[in-house]
Amino acid sequence: MTGNHQPPRVGDIEYELGYPIPGHILPPEQWASTAVHRLPESEALDFQKLFGRQSPVVLDIGCGNGRFVVTSAVRRPEVDHLGIDILPVVIRYATRRGRQRGLHNTRFAVSGGAEFLRRYIPRGSLAEIHIYHPQPYQNPAVKHLRLLTPDFFELVHNALRPSGQLYLQSDNAAYWQYLQQSVSQLMNWQEVTTAWPDDPHGRSRREIIASSQGLPIFRSCSTRREDLSDEQISAIVRDLPPPDFAASPQRNRTGWTRASKSRPARRKRS
Repeated sequence: MTGNHQPPRVGDIEYELGYPIPGHILPPEQWASTAVHRLPESEALDFQKLFGRQSPVVLDIGCGNGRFVVTSAVRRPEVDHLGIDILPVVIRYATRRGRQRGLHNTRFAVSGGAEFLRRYIPRGSLAEIHIYHPQPYQNPAVKHLRLLTPDFFELVHNALRPSGQLYLQSDNAAYWQYLQQSVSQLMNWQEVTTAWPDDPHGRSRREIIASSQGLPIFRSCSTRREDLSDEQISAIVRDLPPPDFAASPQRNRTGWTRASKSRPARRKRS
């Protein structure tokens, strides 16, 4: 929706939480088909067939309503973008945003992250993987639903092409400490200590909200390690601990505590 909460019109710029989403609403005859209605049953995705060309492919896992994918696709028309989320309702928003901006370099699908990497991504095919604010599941009873596990890190390493990049972001300190210790075993870990220069207000809806609450934002951009054999990767993964950290609620600068969001059906990334 636009800033005045009216249906978007041709030429409109769409705003979310007070910040614009790049791209204008185009006339319907210029819209693009951005939905992957049915994923393959038994084979990996053919990116050239999916996008109609051969270009670098970026994957956003837990893309939500598509803010990052749409923004990046507008700014990088030479790159193809895939966004996935387990919640159909947010994928409908993301699909609409890409469609109304005529973004032929975007596709959105309903899927879980680990399943998607395991079943549909050819080995060594992705230029970038983005994961913004994975659900920490603060309730210990459901911590087993956390997405970012040692097995998942192996899937990420296998999916990235040589020198491929993994972008991570969280506002949960305990989750971030776990990621620092684990991801750095398979990736050349690089912390990002400032806001993303291309999106200083936030690459995702959650980032904008967390920043407004005064929560710390942790960011990294890591590159795939090329000095590891498959046997070494498997050994590293076996030795990595599971994500059993205590994800206590985070406090902002005013002392308020963020409410726990531990119900699996309410969140998208794990």
